[in-house]
Amino acid sequence: MERKIAERVGDFVERSIENHIQNKGLEPPVLGEDMEDGVWYKAPLEDCVSGDGSEYYTYVSKGKSNDLCIILSGGGVAWNEYTAARPVTGAKVAAGLPNFYWNNLRPFTQIMNINIGITDIKNQSNPFGDWSFVVVTYATGDFHVGDNVFPYTAEDGSEDVLHFNGYRNFRETMNLAKRLFPDPDRILVAGNSAGAFAVPALAGEIYEDYYRDCKDITLFSDSGLLLFSDWRKTAEEVWHAKQSICEPIHTDNLTIDWYEALYRKYGDTFRYLYGSSTRDYLLSAYYNDIVKKVYKTDKEAQQIFYEQLKVMVRQLMDINDRFRFYIFDWPMLPAAVGKGGTVHTALKEITFLNVKQDGKTMAGWLIDQINGDPYSIGMGLLEKPQQDKARLGAGALPV
Repeated sequence: MERKIAERVGDFVERSIENHIQNKGLEPPVLGEDMEDGVWYKAPLEDCVSGDGSEYYTYVSKGKSNDLCIILSGGGVAWNEYTAARPVTGAKVAAGLPNFYWNNLRPFTQIMNINIGITDIKNQSNPFGDWSFVVVTYATGDFHVGDNVFPYTAEDGSEDVLHFNGYRNFRETMNLAKRLFPDPDRILVAGNSAGAFAVPALAGEIYEDYYRDCKDITLFSDSGLLLFSDWRKTAEEVWHAKQSICEPIHTDNLTIDWYEALYRKYGDTFRYLYGSSTRDYLLSAYYNDIVKKVYKTDKEAQQIFYEQLKVMVRQLMDINDRFRFYIFDWPMLPAAVGKGGTVHTALKEITFLNVKQDGKTMAGWLIDQINGDPYSIGMGLLEKPQQDKARLGAGALPV
């Protein structure tokens, strides 16, 4: 009974937010020939689809400066038939039911992409308020790298397909970005959650194919840690990612694998940044599902995540000792998820501008890095990062 009530509440909240956006005229205008500074536009893209086959669109905004922020959005991940059959809904989130990825773009998902965190361009405290933005929206469950139509059996027993169309969506969005913002002075490529994984996978293409002349490019992954021994198989057989994306994957941490490959090829062409909360409630739930087949977070899973994060920070330092970090421990409200933990991402959350770690907001730290003042925040939260020999891999959580 409690679960049914929670599902109804979740559906009601999502419908209420969508109705508010639609009825109050809060949806951005469709992109036309002209762009006003400081206005968000919705840009539908032909030959692109979301995971369920519905329309795909991106968001763009022109700033007063000649700086460009490319956002690789998050929204979960599907790595097999079971996860493909369980996209996110408000009801599932509220009831704590397995829900792994957003499979379409609907009015509700607008609040995940624009006018929040780094994309809150009207907020006077946002140091990125005068930048131009391209948001590579995400509703395909494939870390923006897939190219496959994947059949699965839905929860109701019907046959359906998931369009792993993330790579085409990314390329078409970048084609639009190049047309609108051809020669920026500085570029920030930033990704949250699923987009955090995508940053090292796709940054080379952003540079090589679109912005080779830009000499000041910063990369920032916010919350991209999920160990899984079958990432290579998933990328090749489920997502059908291209070989150059699959080939670097050789461990259970594909973020590390992709950053290793990126640095090996491009070295200090980029400025490298990573952020994470210490006991991410959502990524620890995903990891729990991978290992235990139980979609939930708890103190044990959160502690495992914390230990894995310490190892990952050391691995990123080993790739490039100029990596800089923003580590934070902002608690997730227990009432929201039942088992506590820390928040999942900050880049596109109100916390980006408003909450401090060691006296500094993520926004303030990030703009400092771009302006040439390199330092890390929150490293004391990790104690001493562990060496690889102490690593907790995909088989470390008791089953």
